[in-house]
Amino acid sequence: MASTTAFIDVPESPDRIWQLIGGFGSLPDWLPYIPESELSEGGRVRRLTNQDGGVIVERLQAFDHTARSYSYAIEQAPFPVTGYLSTLSVHPVPGQTAAARVEWSGSFTPVGVSDADAEELFHGIYTDGLAALLKTAQGWRG
Repeated sequence: MASTTAFIDVPESPDRIWQLIGGFGSLPDWLPYIPESELSEGGRVRRLTNQDGGVIVERLQAFDHTARSYSYAIEQAPFPVTGYLSTLSVHPVPGQTAAARVEWSGSFTPVGVSDADAEELFHGIYTDGLAALLKTAQGWRG
């Protein structure tokens, strides 16, 4: 099994960032390469469409509003992995009152690619996504 984690510190309160990213269907609000998210099964399944028209189906595995965290599994995607489980979480930045640390992590079993290649793929997705989140948050300040 392979895994990777990325994080970014955002100059906004953890609660404000969680309001933006904490909804399971909220990816289009902050992730430009996912322009569409359709929820089903009472909000437990999201069908994402990427900017190229590709479809990714993910199932919510755990949600903790108080801890500002959710985990999800991929059910259908064009990625060379199986057993994908990811967590997106928001925490306070130690020593800073108005900053949030957003962490995106995942574990998965590569199929037809090396652990390193799969880790590089998802680390890039997480890093790009978190950079987009920072850009969205910076837009709040004008």
